[in-house]
Amino acid sequence: MTNYVQVGGLQVATELKSLVDNDICPGTGIEAANFWASMESVLADLAPKNKALLAKRDDFQTKIDDYHKARTGQAHDAVEYKAFLTEIGYLE
Repeated sequence: MTNYVQVGGLQVATELKSLVDNDICPGTGIEAANFWASMESVLADLAPKNKALLAKRDDFQTKIDDYHKARTGQAHDAVEYKAFLTEIGYLE
C-alpha cells in the first residue's frame, strides 16, 4: 500500500516526494519546496480543464457507443461514420 504525505495542498506518495526532494532537485538550483509549490499551482490551474476534457471524452464515447449499438449487424459505412464523427465534434 502506498503511503502519502501532505505537501502544501497536495497528497504526494512518500516515494515520489523522496525522489523529487533527494534525487531530482539537488543540483538543479530548484529548491524542493519551490518545486512542490509550483506543482500545486499547475495542478490547481489544470485540474478543472482536465475534468472538463474528461467529461467531453465521456460524452463522445457515449454518442459513439450509441451509434454502433444502433447499427449492430449492419455493414460499416465509412462516409456516414465520418460524417457522424464530424457532426458530434469528434472530427473537425
